[in-house]
Amino acid sequence: MVGVPLARRTKKRARPTRIATVLDYAAMGWPVVPGAYPLATGPRACSCDRLGCPDPGAHPLSPAWPLLATTDPAQLSRWWQAEPEAGVILPTGRVFDVFDVPLAAGLTALTRIDEAGARSGPVAAQGDRVLFYVATRGNPEDEDEWWSCHLDCDPAAIDDSPGLRWHCRDSYVLAPPSLLPFGRQVSWLRPPDGRPLPDPLRILEWLAD
Repeated sequence: MVGVPLARRTKKRARPTRIATVLDYAAMGWPVVPGAYPLATGPRACSCDRLGCPDPGAHPLSPAWPLLATTDPAQLSRWWQAEPEAGVILPTGRVFDVFDVPLAAGLTALTRIDEAGARSGPVAAQGDRVLFYVATRGNPEDEDEWWSCHLDCDPAAIDDSPGLRWHCRDSYVLAPPSLLPFGRQVSWLRPPDGRPLPDPLRILEWLAD
């Protein structure tokens, strides 16, 4: 009896490790700093030492994160070798700003941008939020023209866009492939492609429409 050859097994493409992704960000010139991560078991929800942490797995490990954030591959490798589950925190207002909007509004805006043949730039999904990465405005002379917002803040200057948060100087975002509570993961809807980031005011028009 002639044996029947076994079907070839298709090799699954390995997912990039967290440190590989962190080093990719650094290679693009995006500073990175380690973040806390959610705990699946035990009395605490977050790896930090704060009881009742309000943002489990969604904040930097160190309060000195603005000074620690770096693109140095050796330092980043040391951090993630010591804490491989650490979240990936990207400071804003340096290379890019981020518009942080509710999920439904973000997906609607992204669909309209695609239908118009426009560029959205990098876009990430973070639980019930969508994050649009745009060119930073840096430090304009008139600081009343912009505002900085951490993850637990509400907008103070864009009244016609409820729920929109503009992360710029002195703020940060949680980046893919960081984990969220209950096993969810931050993921790219439109990954960085090396092209210049879009004008923030143009993206803001789509979000405020």
